Amino acid sequence: MCEVDALGDTVDSVRRRNLSTVLELVHRGGDPSRADLTARTGLNRSTIGALVAELVELGLVVETDPSATNRVGRPSRRVLADPRPAVIAVNPEIDAVTVGVVGLGADVTHRIRHELDHVASPEEAARIVGDLVDRLRAGPAADRRILGVGLAVPGLVRAADGVVRWAPHLGWRDSPFARLVENIVGLPTVADNDATLGALAERLFGVGRGVDHLVYLNGGASGIGGGVVIDGRPYRGAWGYAGEFGHNRPRLDDPAHRATVGGTLEEEVSRARLLELLGRRTLDEPEFQAAVLASDDPALHAELARQQIVLGGALGNAINVLGPELVVLGGFLATLHAWDAEALDAAVAARTLPIAWEGTRIQAAGLARDRLLIGAAELAFGPVLRDPASVAGR
Repeated sequence: MCEVDALGDTVDSVRRRNLSTVLELVHRGGDPSRADLTARTGLNRSTIGALVAELVELGLVVETDPSATNRVGRPSRRVLADPRPAVIAVNPEIDAVTVGVVGLGADVTHRIRHELDHVASPEEAARIVGDLVDRLRAGPAADRRILGVGLAVPGLVRAADGVVRWAPHLGWRDSPFARLVENIVGLPTVADNDATLGALAERLFGVGRGVDHLVYLNGGASGIGGGVVIDGRPYRGAWGYAGEFGHNRPRLDDPAHRATVGGTLEEEVSRARLLELLGRRTLDEPEFQAAVLASDDPALHAELARQQIVLGGALGNAINVLGPELVVLGGFLATLHAWDAEALDAAVAARTLPIAWEGTRIQAAGLARDRLLIGAAELAFGPVLRDPASVAGR
């Protein structure tokens, strides 16, 4: 018989829950010591010792010699994520498919950006992912223990089964993309919206760490998406598709600020328009920002200023409605911020209730180009973090 406590939990379920708690603390960073884990969990030292030993046996953490401290007594050993377990993170876009290897602790160790000269179908994108995963597993990730695949898709994704309900820029509708990839790579595969995952990554590992009220906007090749964190929890909406800021239609009082006729935010604030002025078809994010900041083209500067005004109105509306402490900008939106942060702040302030604007900060994504891969990895690591014992034998 299983031993059951007063709440109906078996000894095994309590142990698994405690394993999850300890692994989550290690995964979130800080290289905690056994003493830190004891203090943060409220469990006793012997229990922490047994849990850490089991996680070591499962190949999920390692222990190192204690660092020097000023504390009296023997220093406590530090517990770090084992560098061998990893997941494959994928971000398919209209101009490239990016695949990375991500370890516990949001450690992006390898990435491949496969550029495209056309928009790939779901089937073609899945085959490209398979080829890139084969390259990684035969090369730089040959010694890694790959546990699964996470997909960050620029579209509306039904998270329960990874079906891409609608990705307008990719032209995908009701595509079982996660299943297509899983059938090719032979690994458990999960998918979600790219901006939702970007918001999660920034909340857990980036500039939003510890922030309970956050709005995130992601600017990618496919347009603008977003994510919202309320009371420390991701807000998904009734059907899981909340955060589509890019499809809102901005109100612009000055016709000179409008580039389209009744266009949406992502049509007005456009990476493609900036690339055209740079004379490029596609650029990776660091290259894009470097090119923008290095340019002295008056036409490009005028377009950047116009886009800042439009973006300022959209952010003002989000701040008025949601009252976040922090607004995080990722992708090419981070470049708009880097080009002239004071001007963007002024554009937001002009369209925000003064009291709502007080205390609100706007920052570029701290994880830079890795944010979507880290978010996708967090999704793929989910089953392991919830039940570390499930990896036994894998």
